[in-house]
Amino acid sequence: MASGSALIFDEEMSDYKLLWTDPVCEIEVPERLTVSYEALKARGVAERCKQVPVRLATEQEILLAHSEEYLEAVKQTLKMSVEELKAFSKQYNDVYFHQNIYHCATMAVGATLQLVDSVMKREVRNGMALVRPPGHHSQRSAANGFCVFNNVAIAALYAKKTYNLNRVLIVDWDVHHGQGVQYCFEEDPSVLYFSWHRYEHRTFWPNLPESDYTSVGKDKGSGLNVNLPWNKVGMTNSDYLAAFFHVLLPVAYEFDPELVLVSAGFDSAIGDPEGEMCALPETFAHLTQLLMPLAAGKMCVVLEGGYNLTSLAQSVCQTVQSLLGDPAPQLSGLTDPCESALDSIQNVRSAHSSYWSCFKHLGASTKKPSLDEKNGETKEAEKPAPETDAKKTIVWPEPLTRTSTAVRTLVAPPPGVEVSLPEGCQNVGEDSQSTSKVVESIRDKHFQEVSDQNILQPLGKIISVLNQMMNKKVRNGCIVVSDLSLSVLCAYQHGLAERVLVVFIGDGNIPVETNDGKVFLVQICAEETEEKRVNRLSLCLREGEGFKAGFMQAVLSLILPLAYEFNPGLVLGVVGDSGAKTHLAPVWGHLTSLLQGLAEGRTLTLLQGFDKDLLAVTVSALSGAPVPPLGPLGAHKPEDVQMMEKERQRLQKRWSSVQEGWGLLRCTVSEN
Repeated sequence: MASGSALIFDEEMSDYKLLWTDPVCEIEVPERLTVSYEALKARGVAERCKQVPVRLATEQEILLAHSEEYLEAVKQTLKMSVEELKAFSKQYNDVYFHQNIYHCATMAVGATLQLVDSVMKREVRNGMALVRPPGHHSQRSAANGFCVFNNVAIAALYAKKTYNLNRVLIVDWDVHHGQGVQYCFEEDPSVLYFSWHRYEHRTFWPNLPESDYTSVGKDKGSGLNVNLPWNKVGMTNSDYLAAFFHVLLPVAYEFDPELVLVSAGFDSAIGDPEGEMCALPETFAHLTQLLMPLAAGKMCVVLEGGYNLTSLAQSVCQTVQSLLGDPAPQLSGLTDPCESALDSIQNVRSAHSSYWSCFKHLGASTKKPSLDEKNGETKEAEKPAPETDAKKTIVWPEPLTRTSTAVRTLVAPPPGVEVSLPEGCQNVGEDSQSTSKVVESIRDKHFQEVSDQNILQPLGKIISVLNQMMNKKVRNGCIVVSDLSLSVLCAYQHGLAERVLVVFIGDGNIPVETNDGKVFLVQICAEETEEKRVNRLSLCLREGEGFKAGFMQAVLSLILPLAYEFNPGLVLGVVGDSGAKTHLAPVWGHLTSLLQGLAEGRTLTLLQGFDKDLLAVTVSALSGAPVPPLGPLGAHKPEDVQMMEKERQRLQKRWSSVQEGWGLLRCTVSEN
């Protein structure tokens, strides 16, 4: 099994700069690359990665995405004078050339392909390539937007050709639209391209109509180009998460990629003069974490933009630390996505409703034009506000230190059962005297009549794991139990953090109290439940056709938004012994992986009865090892979609009548 993360960097890629005055291009400086790497070194992150050497791309590799005429033209820049370089640069849009830029661009492509090889050969699990120049704007025969060769587009084409891949996902979170990537793949059914970008109704660069949500791909590629335009500045952590929960992740899971490529531009982070957005660097830790369960963990992150050197360096560190498996920082203060973001999300979902099962129930009736259809011009009220000094001097707190434990996951299988454990896991040891006393105290208080050691023995393991989690000696744990109610009661009584998220898969009730607002209970069951509370979400999903699709729809559109906004200090995952777990293990593994972004990874899972597959996938997810891909999700059952929409509206309405909350559930502008 692959482990570890690659880091690919060579200071040679900083050996070019702007040689004349150009207000547009002056922000693209060599320090973008060096400060990112120095920050990784200073935080001890670089030394934890596998350093992969950079190589030059071959001409044949560059020609995968570019024309021979363009390649030959760029090669001529090696011998040009400054005046000739300036004249050559003016042939293209917002880009500059230097005598050394061809060498650096060839190295940037080669570094990206080295990362793809390392991941696809399973020499590492994932990785990041710090490259310069960036690539996502460059087109088949044109440099554009600081980009010379399209690093990520070439990587996708190379991966398809070299490793016979049928499905590649490209996620572009740069603040500019990667039109070069879109043009390359808009007719290709094997590449799903998602881009969010500052658009402001076509008033922001590159000012293209095809950057709007209405561009969904062409011919066989229809539905595989997903543009999410940001029509105002100031987008926050909540807006970015809502885009992932309600657009990207549902489509990505349905697409089922074999490789994930990220065009990682950090001009979408706070403080950047180009983006003018407000998402903190820590947000990129979570975006990375949310993508990692896809494609069995095969993920290549490639640097694009980012022009505030402070937020750039911080965001790069947050991204690489998530790739390494460090606990994601808690995101507090999440609020409703803004109306403009919701408008874009709603329009994207509607535009793609005929292509993706997860959106089919929407139809096209909610689409709204981004431009005034009468004259094709931007409405006056929607034009961007003039730049102010306040935008230039924005400050934000330094991200907190993220530390990993030597042992990530403690496991307690049934007595006498040996299981193979991934890296970073170990079995729970024998109970200490203090642990035994705590178990006796809880038993005497709540269930003194119980004496069966098969029931009591796992309780000691629960206490031991919770103690080590709270003392930050381990991050999480998985325990096989026999009596579910007593085990949950024990965990609930001993491990009660300020806020606990309980995710229960099974029928009946478990002894947790939700009335005080400190616990939120999510239950997925096969039998209808009549109990409806503000701090409880109950979903009836029966195994069989449509179960996998329904389960993941519930996870992405309901459970994750609720969980992130609830912001627990502990996640308690509980699976009852229903006897019907045929389809549960794979989707439970993905749910467990996706929840690792919460509570700094503090998760305790209780599994009733020994199910080898369920235990294996749970431990893999908790340890950060890849979980198996889900494969085709199948069609959603209409009754499941209706039930989930009803629950979403109930929670939104009930909670908002008490206080502000559950805003991340929103995916349209028509709700209050």
